[in-house]
Amino acid sequence: MAGVAYGTGRQALLEAAVRVVAGQGLRGLTYRSVAAEAGVTHGSVRYHFGDWATLLDAALTYCVQRSVEGAELSSPGEDFNTFASGLVSLVATDPDAQAFQYELTIESRRRPELRPVMERANDLYRAAVRRELARHGLDDPDLAEFVFVAIDGLVFHQTAFGNTDRTERATAALRALLKTYAVDRVD
Repeated sequence: MAGVAYGTGRQALLEAAVRVVAGQGLRGLTYRSVAAEAGVTHGSVRYHFGDWATLLDAALTYCVQRSVEGAELSSPGEDFNTFASGLVSLVATDPDAQAFQYELTIESRRRPELRPVMERANDLYRAAVRRELARHGLDDPDLAEFVFVAIDGLVFHQTAFGNTDRTERATAALRALLKTYAVDRVD
């Protein structure tokens, strides 16, 4: 593969697919556009992924894994002091990964075949939030959904508008709410 080190082609193609969708929307995702973005032949895309749907699913899985890890949803202490502390840097470091996911979310409204894929992706985020809340004694699926949606909204707004200060303040407020809620539930 021209321009890509041996053994890194699949990774380069995943990153290229994310950039293409983030910049052009899902309609821009073709073998040729991904190959051009990655600096490889378009046959490499078919070799690594077989078909368009597999490429899309693999790119989404790649983004979700990076995002769940990067958001730092776990807080090692007894409280929520570091919960979601990585949101700002997650978006600032790789806004294309977030834009890619939002593009797919919007596209799933027009293309019902994408809905199950996006639901699975969102379920991974929900599960990460729910695990962390339960670890702090807040095993409440409705609360977990609220927190997931709040985090999703914060990431969306920072992705779209780039306001890191607003995200930091809102994340701090979310942590304070969770601390207060946890204390009130104990009393």
